[in-house]
Amino acid sequence: MTVPSQSQAYTTQATQSNPALIIYLLDVSGSMSLMKGEKRRIDIVMDSLYVALKQMVFRSTKGSRISSRYRVAILAYSDEVHDLSGGIKKIDELMNTGMMPTLKTYRFTDTSQAFQYAEKLLQDELPTMQDCPAPLICHMTDGVYTGEDPQPIVRRIMDMSVKDGNVLVENIFISDDVLEQEVDEPKRWQGVREDTAFRDDYGYKLKLMSSVIPESYREMMREAHFNLAKDSLLMFPGTNPELVSLGFQMSAATPIY
Repeated sequence: MTVPSQSQAYTTQATQSNPALIIYLLDVSGSMSLMKGEKRRIDIVMDSLYVALKQMVFRSTKGSRISSRYRVAILAYSDEVHDLSGGIKKIDELMNTGMMPTLKTYRFTDTSQAFQYAEKLLQDELPTMQDCPAPLICHMTDGVYTGEDPQPIVRRIMDMSVKDGNVLVENIFISDDVLEQEVDEPKRWQGVREDTAFRDDYGYKLKLMSSVIPESYREMMREAHFNLAKDSLLMFPGTNPELVSLGFQMSAATPIY
């Protein structure tokens, strides 16, 4: 995979004519109905997703007018992929419906099938997106996949590119036991890095399936007072709602004009 240097990559600004594409892949296996604190895991995810989408609207608004700087697809998956947004939608079109899609939980976690679906979307979209910001896939899961290994598919996706850089893949891993060292202060946490140790073997696999945070994204999150280190990864342990929210906020951090 040829990745542009971090000083030059991922600086293309999203505009109405060249919008950013964000694809959400949301694991809705049965364990997402378990409680995490006072809320179900799936409700924490929906709350954080809604905040991220509102952030996209805010960043797309000049005066009273929304300029569609983002396009979004929301895909839930278990043993099948469920297209909750009805295809790729402009952010204003998606939010003007006034309704958030409803997530239901199912039994299995066929992660490879979900990434294959996203890969097909990107194959269809990339030819007309060469002047747009690099697309981002935000994958949220809470457990080990069933079925085929998704890593080879993810690596193919990470090899896809536009002029701005390779397609970015982000992982939010909701689990009570992710990191060897728990994150007590999310604002001061420096992120997942090469030497980060995990309690869960799947954490190590997800790390291999996560892109480096582009400097332009990292700077925006630093403005929001998160202290993510240079060369940390687009991987977030969802051990508490604030870290889940950070992961979804990161998905909306594309540079904009």
